[in-house]
Amino acid sequence: MMHRPTIARRIAAIVSGINPCRATEFANHTVSGQEQDYAANKGVDWAVLTNGVTWRVYKVMFAKPIDFELILDLDLMALNPRSAGDIETLYLLSREGISKSALPDFHAHRQATSRFLLGAILTSDAVLDVVRRELRRMSPDVRVDSGELRASLEAEVLKREVVEGEKAEEARKRVAKAASRMLRAKTVAKPEPTVVDQRVDDSAT
Repeated sequence: MMHRPTIARRIAAIVSGINPCRATEFANHTVSGQEQDYAANKGVDWAVLTNGVTWRVYKVMFAKPIDFELILDLDLMALNPRSAGDIETLYLLSREGISKSALPDFHAHRQATSRFLLGAILTSDAVLDVVRRELRRMSPDVRVDSGELRASLEAEVLKREVVEGEKAEEARKRVAKAASRMLRAKTVAKPEPTVVDQRVDDSAT
């Protein structure tokens, strides 16, 4: 785990100078080119955009071009001190939360449970094989191949935005990479067959 000073140096607070009376303008404000350059030049992993009341936390994605993924949009005036969910969200920006890497953990959990990754898993060969097996158990006379099941899931079960687009493609690549890695691990772990020399020693006969 990283120490607090290291984490703090990797978080850039990009404070918007918008006047509180122009709150509607801040509501539509996104990370500008100047703010993007600041985060990129500092080499930070996180950027916080705030007017003091609304806090938006972005994960800095060092791609070409640089991108910012909004992972938290917090309105301090709307928080309920009796809500466990609100307290947990506020904890992400607290000193203790930063020292315990709460923000990276939150982002990792968010990625692992994203609708794009779940959609890619549901349409993967491994899951489709399980579905086909269950269908055969329920209807032994019905034969359905994986392609038909995948097409049905994508067209009739899952939302179109979950299975199409750049993020959906990235999720499919991530699932395929994990499946390939698991297959390689099984291949390496598979014991080599033992060869028994059954030749008869002529001197013993």
